[in-house]
Amino acid sequence: MSVRSDKKQRLSVYLDPDLKRRLSDFADRREQSTSLIAEAAIASFLSPDADERKEAAIAKRLDRIDRNLQRVERDLEITNETLALFVRFWLNSTVPLPDSTQAAARAKGGERYDQFIAALGRRLSKGPKLQQEVSDETPSSE
Repeated sequence: MSVRSDKKQRLSVYLDPDLKRRLSDFADRREQSTSLIAEAAIASFLSPDADERKEAAIAKRLDRIDRNLQRVERDLEITNETLALFVRFWLNSTVPLPDSTQAAARAKGGERYDQFIAALGRRLSKGPKLQQEVSDETPSSE
């Protein structure tokens, strides 16, 4: 038969200064002793449901990661379809140039490309982004 003593036992631990400060700040806000807060934290850490709480927190993070990945996949699909549609349109609507005008067309194309890259840089840094312009919802057919 085990006899449980209600007398608390002393424990000395070493804490990182930042952790010690955070513990003290938390205890002050709760108007409790740091010893009581530390005891509650240790009890919570050692409780049988601690693993369940950790698992729930991990599941929540994984769900958030999964939603983000689905959004990235959707955005990539939109990007791929946009590029394919543009290339098809461009190939169907652009007539080949005669040899005598190709050098001038390349030079003009280089200028236009540089302007495109500058505009892309401005849009990426300041917006609006395509994601803001394209709704997550598809238009209803009412």
